[in-house]
Amino acid sequence: MPSPHAPQRLTGIGWRHAHERDLLGERPELPFIEVHSENFFADGGAALALLAQARALYPVSLHGVGMALGSAVGLDGWHLERLAALVERIDPVRVSDHASFARAPRHCGATPVHGSDLLPIAFTRASLDLMVANVQRVQERLRRAIGVENLSAYLAWDDDTLAQAEFFNELAARTGCWLLLDVNNLVVNALNDGEVDPVSAACRFVGGLEAQHVGEIHLAGFDASGTPVIDDHGSRVRAPVWLVYAHAVRHLGARPTLVEWDTALPAFDVLLGEAAAADRLAGSVLELYAA
Repeated sequence: MPSPHAPQRLTGIGWRHAHERDLLGERPELPFIEVHSENFFADGGAALALLAQARALYPVSLHGVGMALGSAVGLDGWHLERLAALVERIDPVRVSDHASFARAPRHCGATPVHGSDLLPIAFTRASLDLMVANVQRVQERLRRAIGVENLSAYLAWDDDTLAQAEFFNELAARTGCWLLLDVNNLVVNALNDGEVDPVSAACRFVGGLEAQHVGEIHLAGFDASGTPVIDDHGSRVRAPVWLVYAHAVRHLGARPTLVEWDTALPAFDVLLGEAAAADRLAGSVLELYAA
C-alpha cells in the first residue's frame, strides 16, 4: 500500500487556458488532465492543437457541461456529433457530463433552446427513465460508457421521490454508465439545505452509493461569503470537502480524482499542491484501513 512519503498518484488537474504554457513547459507528473469538452469542438485551431500536444504527454479526461442529459426534449444531435468527433480524435481516458437539464422550448411547440446552465433534474421514476434513454443514446454513439456527475443544485422539485444515491445506483445499473462523484457539490448542497452537520449529510450520500458504480471523484472550492453557498471552483478545497473525500476513499477505495479550479485561477504550483494534498490524504486513508 502507499506510504505517506510516496502516495499513489490518483489526482489530476483541470487544465485551463491560463495554465497551458505551465503544463506543456513544466510537464509535471500527473495521472491525467481534464478539459471541458465544448472548448474543443472546432475542427481545428490553436486550442485543439494545444490539446493534441497535451494528449501526447498525459491521458485526457473530457468533461462536458452542455449535453443536458436530463432534458425531457432529448439531446442536441449537433452537440453529440461534435463530442463524438472529439472523442475519436483525442481517445480520452474518460468522458463525462452532468445529471442536469438545459434544453427546453420557450413555449409549447417551439424548437428547444439551450439555457446555458446546469439546471437540476427531478429525482423521480419518470426522470430516471428519460435519463436512462439519453445516456444510452450517448453511449451508443460514443461506443463507450460515460460518467454522470451529481449536481450542485440551488432548488429542488416538489415531486422528488427517489433518494439521490438510489437514483444514481439505478442509472448506472440500467445503462452501464458510471458516477462521477463530486464531493464539493455534496457539501454545497448540504450547506444550502441548512444541514446542521453538512459533512455527515454528504457522507450519508456517499455511503448510499454502490462502490462499483463510482469511476471518478471531483474536488473543488466553494464560495461561502453569502447565501446561497456557491459552487464557484475559485479557491482551495475547503476543510469539509477534505473530510468527505477521506470518507469516500474509505468507502469506495482508490478512485481517479480531480481538483477543479475554474475561476480566480491560482499560480500553477498552487494547483499542483492541491492535487498533491489529495494524493497524500488518499494514501493515508488507504494505508490506515489496510493496517
